[in-house]
Amino acid sequence: MTIRLSSIQKIYKVGVERVHALRGVDLEIKRGEFVAIMGSSGSGKSTLMNILGCLDRPSNGEYVLNGKPVAKMGASALAEVRNQEIGFVFQSFELLPRSSALQNVMLPLIYSPKRWLGARKRARHALERVGLGERVKHRPNQLSGGQRQRVAIARALVNEPSILLADEPTGNLDSKTSEEIIALFKRLHSDGQTIVIVTHEEDIAGHAERIVRLKDGRVMSDRKTAEDPIHREYLDRMAVAAADMAKHDAANAASNGERSPAIPGLPGSGEPRVTVAGAGSASPAVVRPGGAGGGA
Repeated sequence: MTIRLSSIQKIYKVGVERVHALRGVDLEIKRGEFVAIMGSSGSGKSTLMNILGCLDRPSNGEYVLNGKPVAKMGASALAEVRNQEIGFVFQSFELLPRSSALQNVMLPLIYSPKRWLGARKRARHALERVGLGERVKHRPNQLSGGQRQRVAIARALVNEPSILLADEPTGNLDSKTSEEIIALFKRLHSDGQTIVIVTHEEDIAGHAERIVRLKDGRVMSDRKTAEDPIHREYLDRMAVAAADMAKHDAANAASNGERSPAIPGLPGSGEPRVTVAGAGSASPAVVRPGGAGGGA
């Protein structure tokens, strides 16, 4: 077991009011799992991420990380856990603008005396793992959005953490780059890395093994992705939208006297059916609308 939360509550005092951000959350994440945490604004997912990352303490309840109760840890022990056991990936990358990719990745090793020896070699290896072995001397402003996020992932991996926590890691990226970053997460997961990702994007969550949904500070559902009814409904809607778009394009081509292009999955096209990644669905693939950010 890597993570076990029991009856976790988090209460904030705002003036005379008490805001219940988490209301008795129970959650277990085993070593090697890939879990997505979803919820609307105010659901408590960011608070839960902060507690999982030992950035905040719960008001009540028990958090056991790798067999050790977090509540019994002092400030120095928590700092060591954050450095050694948890790798953080943020939506906004959080890179030092005047430092090279290699220097950014080396940063966590400064606070890890046991691993400072050979830090440059470790950082270079981490960059090679994310496909940036040829960009070690580049500064963030010389890299695309996808490359900057890869540097952030390399920095999170350099201390070989037991858990990788990613908070909206594709939020500032376009659709193509998001797919590449998620493919990287899936490769890391196949290598045995435990990954917890917070996202509001249903298609991104679909790549995880489990989806945990929060609402009003409580766990609304915790299911395998393939068995999650909300995700299955989403895939069905996307399949219908893809089919309608394909028919519309074919009709436009026919009305213009053009030869109808081969459309994957459309009867008579001669092309194989394309499936949505994640959850083992046979729904037609859907292209996500592009967002901000650069390519990988």
